[in-house]
Amino acid sequence: MVNVLLKLLGWTCVGLAIAGVALPLLPTTPFLLVALWAFAKSSPALAHWVREHPVLGLYVRDWECHRIIPVKAKVFALTMMAASFAWLALGTNAPTVAKAVTGCILVVVAIYITTRPGKTEKGQDI
Repeated sequence: MVNVLLKLLGWTCVGLAIAGVALPLLPTTPFLLVALWAFAKSSPALAHWVREHPVLGLYVRDWECHRIIPVKAKVFALTMMAASFAWLALGTNAPTVAKAVTGCILVVVAIYITTRPGKTEKGQDI
């Protein structure tokens, strides 16, 4: 039963990661890392599939091997976060508290993203 639940969690996270490629508020890499963890516990073949996937695997391998967020991904993430917050702040009637909390969370995430390396130690873009 645990294996089935872990596989279900893994596939759910893969689905959310795929959605996160297009949707600014869903992070791709964290969902893939959770999927990888769940698959590693339940099905090494599925974990291998995630790592070796031609598109999804890039996110996981960069992070696993070097703790790198590619510069293009940083720019995209920060742009989408700013656009999402602008929409929340200017385009909705959300309570001021919700806007403030969301803004604080996004600032913390932005700081984390910008402080991760974007290149290998040898200066190569990843």
